[in-house]
Amino acid sequence: MRLIRLLKNDLARESSDWVEQGLISQQQAEKICDNYGVDYHQAQASSFGYSVLTGLGFLFIGLALIVLIGANWEEIPRFARMSGLILLTLVTQSYGIYKWQHDTSSATGTFFLGNLFFGAAIILIAQTYHLGEHMPDGVYWWALGCLPFALLTRSILLMEQSLLLSLIWLFLEASEGYLTLGFAPFAFASVWVLYKGKSSLSLFITTVFSFGLWIEFLLAYFWSDQYQMEWHPELFLIAAVLFLLLWLSGHWLALQDSIKAKDYGAALGAWCLRFTLFTLLVLSFDGVWQSFAEENWSNLPSALLFVGLLMVPGILLAIKVKRLGLTIAVMAFISTTMVAVLYGSDSQVVGLQIADNILLIAFGTGLLLRGIKMGFSHYFYLGITTILLTAFLRYIDLIGDYIGGSLLFLVFAGLLLGAAKYWKHHQQLANSRGVSHD
Repeated sequence: MRLIRLLKNDLARESSDWVEQGLISQQQAEKICDNYGVDYHQAQASSFGYSVLTGLGFLFIGLALIVLIGANWEEIPRFARMSGLILLTLVTQSYGIYKWQHDTSSATGTFFLGNLFFGAAIILIAQTYHLGEHMPDGVYWWALGCLPFALLTRSILLMEQSLLLSLIWLFLEASEGYLTLGFAPFAFASVWVLYKGKSSLSLFITTVFSFGLWIEFLLAYFWSDQYQMEWHPELFLIAAVLFLLLWLSGHWLALQDSIKAKDYGAALGAWCLRFTLFTLLVLSFDGVWQSFAEENWSNLPSALLFVGLLMVPGILLAIKVKRLGLTIAVMAFISTTMVAVLYGSDSQVVGLQIADNILLIAFGTGLLLRGIKMGFSHYFYLGITTILLTAFLRYIDLIGDYIGGSLLFLVFAGLLLGAAKYWKHHQQLANSRGVSHD
C-alpha cells in the first residue's frame, strides 16, 4: 500500500465516484480517506488549481514589474531607483504581514511577490553600484531574505522558493571553490517546516536531495588539494551508502503512526528504487568501470571512516525495520565491488559489468514478480521497462563479444520465461480461490 500513499488525493476523488455508483457509503469513503490522511470533503472541493493559478498570477505580476523597471532603469534617477525598489519591497511585505494577521493562507502569495521584488532590488542595486564582485553573494542574500517569511508562515511555497534559491547559491559557490557551510540555515529550516507545516512530498524530496548534495560538496571541498570543487571516485561510494541509509529511513518512517511520516516513507522508497535502477543502468557500461579502476583513490581511508560513521545509524535502523540481512548483503556487495575495482585486472572489470547487467535484470524481474504477487501495476511495468531497456542497451553496446552478448540475451529470455511461468502459476492459484487479478 506504500505506492497508494503517493496517490492519496486521487484515491479521495476516486472514492467520490464509488459513492455515486453505490459501491460504498459516504461514511466508508470518509474512513478510507482518513486512513491515508486526506479529507474526503476537502478533496472534492480541492483548491489546488486555484492555488496554482494564483501563484502563477503573482509570479507574472512580479516579472512584469521587474521587466518594466529594468527596461527603464537608466532613465530613472539613481536615488529614485534605490528608494523606489526598497519602498516597493517594504510595502509588499508589510501588506503581506497585515494579511497574515487576518488570514494566514491568503498572505502566501503576497510574500512570494515581495520576495521577487526583494531579489530584483538586490540585482538592480548591485548593478547600479557595481557590487557584483562575488556574484553568488547576491543569490545568497536573496534566499536569506525569503527565509523569515517561510518560517513565519510555515508555507511550503515560500520554503521551496528559499530552498531553491539557496541550491542555486550552493552550485555557484561550490563551482568557484568556496566552502558551503552557509547552506546550513536553509537545510535545517526546510526540515523544521516539513515537521511543523503541512505535508509536502515535493519539499521533502527537495530537502533530502539538498542534504545529500551538500554532503557531497563538502567532502569534495575537503578532499581537494587546493580546496576546489573536483570529482573524486569516493563520492560515488558515499552516495551509494547514503541512499542505503535513506532506504532504511523510508522503511522506518513507514512504521510510524503519523500519516505524514508514512507518506514520506513511501516517497523515499519510490525514489530510492528509481535511483538504484538508474545507477545500475549507468554501471552497465564497461567504460564506467574502467574509469573507476583508473582513478586515484587517494581519499579512500577517510571515505571508509565516513562510511563507518554512516553505517552506525544504518545498522540500528536495519535492526529496527528488520532489514539487517539485506543491509549486510548490500554492504558486502559494495565492499566486494570496491576490492575488484581497486585490485582487479581488465578482465575482472568486464566481469563486474556482466555481474551488474545480471543484477539489473534480476532486479527488474524481482519488480515484475512483486507486481504480479501484490497486484501493483507500477512494479510490474517498471520491471518490464528495466528488462527491455537493459536488453536494448546491450544490443547497441555488446559486452565483450557477440558470444557474450548472445549468452546474456539467453539469460534475459530465461528470466522472462520464468517470470511468465510464475505469473501463470499465480493466476491459477488466484482462480482456484475465486479471486481475479487482471
